[in-house]
Amino acid sequence: MYKYEIILYWSSEDSAFIAEAPELAGCSAHGETQIEALNNLEVIISEWIETARLIGRAIPEPRGRLIFA
Repeated sequence: MYKYEIILYWSSEDSAFIAEAPELAGCSAHGETQIEALNNLEVIISEWIETARLIGRAIPEPRGRLIFA
């Protein structure tokens, strides 16, 4: 289980729930239910981190709750 902040919302355009990890650029997943979107995001976060390690990209430390203006 990763400790990155997750944003979860419904997308009418996609007709799906979207889960995003904003601390990991471009890291998002979708699902028909909130739980499915979250489970899919866990897989994507793992793959994001694995890929970052392979290409030598920095992996940000989880900062917790982010504040957006």
